[in-house]
Amino acid sequence: MTAPRHPALTATDPELASLVAAEEDLQARTLRLIPSENYVSAAVLEASGTVLQNKYSEGYPGRRYYEGQQNIDRVEALAVERAKGLFGVDHANVQPYSGSPANLAVYLAFAKPGDTVMGMALPMGGHLTHGWGVSATGSWFRGVQYGVSADTGLIDYDAVRDLALAERPKIIFCGGTALPRTIDFAAFASIAKEAGSVLVADVAHIAGLIAGGAHPSPVGHVDVVSTTTHKTLRGPRGAMLMCREEHAKAIDKAVFPGLQGGPHNQTTAGIAVALHEAAQPAFTRYAHAVVANAKALAQALLERGFDLVSGGTDNHLVLIDLTGKGVPGKTAAKALDRAGIVVNYNTVPFDPRKPFDPSGIRIGTPSLTSRGLGTAHMPQVAEWISRAVDAAAAGDEPALAAIRAEVADLMAAHPAPGLPLA
Repeated sequence: MTAPRHPALTATDPELASLVAAEEDLQARTLRLIPSENYVSAAVLEASGTVLQNKYSEGYPGRRYYEGQQNIDRVEALAVERAKGLFGVDHANVQPYSGSPANLAVYLAFAKPGDTVMGMALPMGGHLTHGWGVSATGSWFRGVQYGVSADTGLIDYDAVRDLALAERPKIIFCGGTALPRTIDFAAFASIAKEAGSVLVADVAHIAGLIAGGAHPSPVGHVDVVSTTTHKTLRGPRGAMLMCREEHAKAIDKAVFPGLQGGPHNQTTAGIAVALHEAAQPAFTRYAHAVVANAKALAQALLERGFDLVSGGTDNHLVLIDLTGKGVPGKTAAKALDRAGIVVNYNTVPFDPRKPFDPSGIRIGTPSLTSRGLGTAHMPQVAEWISRAVDAAAAGDEPALAAIRAEVADLMAAHPAPGLPLA
């Protein structure tokens, strides 16, 4: 009889243990193409599940409101120093619980309710927390949005400048969640300087690419860098804020006591491990492989008649407009899921359909790259996507089941980091 994967959890709560095991199997056997997902290492998983969970640590290293912080201070200081070294910044705060709270801290540091803020519109590839209406940031602040050109799918920096000079926002966000092209941080910096705005780069999606030298860095151009620590960075689900020294006090005060209490020390430990891993030569190879795989996958999809927003990608992400295939994004995403290929349905720029039933799907290559798949595998991945979309149009469930079996065979040959062997 095989020993349980999580013996203590199984003994205490077998129902929950069975769900964890089911998720482990799902992640092991499916092709995960959601660009915001990845596999963390066994070391990051271990660090995130340590007795650091037991500590409460309001404050910052050397300035806590609780005693017994001798080891916690060193853990947090280690994460901070690694972040500063990896990204080349003056100051780093590793306490934000996730990306959205990190962005809220930026607002608290530099703006007041009712101030004008500017970011990319959500349907164009931006993020909710960049002043979009349904977010608290769009309710508490006056959000104005820029987009992309209808002809190219690219940011029109002249239009961004015109909007910024007309609106004079307190904060400008650059970055987003569905941007397949390189962000010109220098161009944004010039615009923000002319408009008198604080410039924030939200690099949650591309932080790992920046760390590995596969995407230009915003450091030296922007006032603040906001990022999650998962996605391409391959850390636990947390966040960081990095900035110039002149903004350090405002950022730290906004995070604590402005928005949250004690940090999640076990997450801080996981971040420290991930940052250590990201400083290794292997991570540089991984980051460049993510981009190479995305470009190869985009080309293979183009050859199969898919319409890609902006015509391709410069990073880890490909945004597909399925209008020409006659299949809505949600329908395609659910069919792909049944085929063992995990994506998310997504709006595309100027999408005539509703956000919960949009025209596109969003895919990315971080997870498959972490499993060791390379550019030679991308035509097969594109072929599976093409077959699954055709099957969705035809209602051909046996075809989806056949793809799922083929996917499982390839995944078995490329075990995922951090997952137990089946």
